[in-house]
Amino acid sequence: MTAPFRFPRFFVTSPAPCPYLPGRNERKVFTELSGPHAAEMNDALSRIGFRRSQGVAYRPSCVDCQACVSVRVVVEEFRPNASQRKLLRRDADLEVTACRPWSTEEQFALLRRYLTARHPGGGMAGMDEADYADMVEQTPVDSYVMEYRAPGADGKPGRLVGACLTDYQADGLSMVYSFFEPDDADYPGLGNLIIMDHIFRARRAGLPYVYLGYWVAGARQMRYKTRFQPIERLGPAGWERFTPPQD
Repeated sequence: MTAPFRFPRFFVTSPAPCPYLPGRNERKVFTELSGPHAAEMNDALSRIGFRRSQGVAYRPSCVDCQACVSVRVVVEEFRPNASQRKLLRRDADLEVTACRPWSTEEQFALLRRYLTARHPGGGMAGMDEADYADMVEQTPVDSYVMEYRAPGADGKPGRLVGACLTDYQADGLSMVYSFFEPDDADYPGLGNLIIMDHIFRARRAGLPYVYLGYWVAGARQMRYKTRFQPIERLGPAGWERFTPPQD
């Protein structure tokens, strides 16, 4: 009898400087996502804290450090707070489109502006257009690029102000990577808006979770992830709700 799919082989990266906690090193364990059961494997691995990057699933495997914690929003119980409701009203005219995973020059130009303003020294700072195309197009699972545009005129699409590479999974939406116009005067708070759009989109699809990747206590750039309540984190005993420190 043939097994439905082979058990994956896992590998470990060499230590490298941690992008979140100065003075520490990070290490990842990873496996390839390929073949007819790649989507099912990705779903199973995401439930135990893995993330997808192109055709690879990975998770932190650092020596003497467990700071990176997988988090996900409980979709059905999410209720926007006052500031989030204000943001939804202010940005209600944005036009959102789920596009097949195909990179465009417009998306890449937006990504470059975002990285330059928000993550100038990050690991993606040197990404070129071919790298971006690989990130978007090399996917073995059901993926989309969600585009957020200002209203257009004369039947033409408006300017692109935000985008998110998103995986559709059996139990939710996984936000692989989002980027947006930094400090846009017309649409402030785009990062928060993109997350709320995914929560409402998951709710309409009957999906219970939105996966936000890793949260690191004490890392300022991660604080936004815990503004969407209720939220769960993955611990030794499985997924559990938690109340993070307030900003």
